[in-house]
Amino acid sequence: MENKILVINGPNLNLLGFREPGLYGSKNLEQINNELKSIAVENQIELEFFQSNWEGAIIDKIHSAFGQVKFIIINAGALTHYSIAIHDALKAVEIPVIEVHLTNIYAREGFRQKSFISPVAVGGIFGLGPDGYKMALQAAINMIKNRNND
Repeated sequence: MENKILVINGPNLNLLGFREPGLYGSKNLEQINNELKSIAVENQIELEFFQSNWEGAIIDKIHSAFGQVKFIIINAGALTHYSIAIHDALKAVEIPVIEVHLTNIYAREGFRQKSFISPVAVGGIFGLGPDGYKMALQAAINMIKNRNND
């Protein structure tokens, strides 16, 4: 298996850049992904990007990652707060996961303060905007390198 990381984005993240920019920022998903590509090239890591507004498509993508990627970075959007199915898929494939959210979900509405992703993630980055993706990618790269050196 190559040093490959899968970055999954859930519902409405395809609207970044013009969806509530005061809350989510002005960068669109393509700009965020391009920044991640630069980091990946520097570190000889392959990235795969996937975005869907459909829970089942995200679950299928997680299943297809089994044995194919070394890490998953996921911003499941609103599915974070109620998708036991995504939780179960991530748990089933036993691929390390880092959860990312542009906003601090624990400082928002009560219904956003529950994450079904966090219990199966090695860590999470919340509230740091698009930089959270870069931080998650660097953390995943470091963990892969440490694992490869063991």
